[in-house]
Amino acid sequence: MKLDELRPAPGATKPRKRIGRGPGSGHGKTATKGSKGQKARSGGGKAGGFEGGQMPLYRRLPKRGFRPYGGKTEYEIVNLKSLDTLPAGSVVDPERLVEMGLVRRSRRGRVKILGQGDLAHALTVKAHAVSESAKAKIEARGGSVELLGAPVMAAS
Repeated sequence: MKLDELRPAPGATKPRKRIGRGPGSGHGKTATKGSKGQKARSGGGKAGGFEGGQMPLYRRLPKRGFRPYGGKTEYEIVNLKSLDTLPAGSVVDPERLVEMGLVRRSRRGRVKILGQGDLAHALTVKAHAVSESAKAKIEARGGSVELLGAPVMAAS
């Protein structure tokens, strides 16, 4: 069998119904729409969400909140107390956090370090965002903070 010999099974396909193409087609005159009424007219029918005059669901429910275009930037959160087990002088970046099991590989494109907990020694932290309290605690121990470029969600 070759690709050019492939055919649908007999009776599996039917020609499309060509309505409104004259009396010889068998679907002329009213073009299968019956006679008269809203649905027989051009553009006829009800709008989506119409409930026969009852207040439609999308208007009955309260509207809450506001989300600007692009939505909210969601970060993977890591607290300083999770980094305390690392040896002095370690470099902490999203890849290292994945190895430690603190961040999922698919979410490593946006990592934020928060200041909960304390550090015992200096670390070099590379992340997409760092809170003020975390930055102050890292630098107080002689470590450094480096902000990574625009967050990118890399394929895993």
